[in-house]
Amino acid sequence: MNLLALQKTLHDWDKRGKYVFSHHALRRLFPEESDKAFEKSLTRMVAQGVLKRAARGVYVNPNAHSFDGYAIEHIAKALRPGHYNYVSLESALSERGLISQILIDRLTVMTTGRRGIYKTLYGTIEFTHSKRSVNQILASMVTQPKRPLRVATADAALRDLRRVGRNLHLIDKAELADDGEG
Repeated sequence: MNLLALQKTLHDWDKRGKYVFSHHALRRLFPEESDKAFEKSLTRMVAQGVLKRAARGVYVNPNAHSFDGYAIEHIAKALRPGHYNYVSLESALSERGLISQILIDRLTVMTTGRRGIYKTLYGTIEFTHSKRSVNQILASMVTQPKRPLRVATADAALRDLRRVGRNLHLIDKAELADDGEG
């Protein structure tokens, strides 16, 4: 992959609103290259600033015009492709004002994939494995337009918090009662 080919490809995808790519997705965009040549090119493109390595195996187009404020969620999706992932636990409760602190640099995500913590350029992503059925998961989250990940309802986020044994002392009981959920 040469510089011009990558820039054109990134520009085309940027027009479609995509600026985060997994290693696998990038590899599929340049199938004519050998694995060794692709890896060398990718390393060179990161060194030149054409791509930024956001996390292991995930890259961001830093010149994209389609940045939407959800870069960390796009990265989370790229880290757990093929799995159900949704914002829950402290992140979902914080967004609703139901816990006493605001998470600034951490995203808590429930996933049907592996658990893990990833430090990225855009904050830390904490994946917690969910054993709930797909029907239970889908019934307990909401979709927000243009947002890459679904978000747990307040009830579901609270249930997830209890299920995984997290600290409940930050929950604002008065706000939870006012919210009508819980």
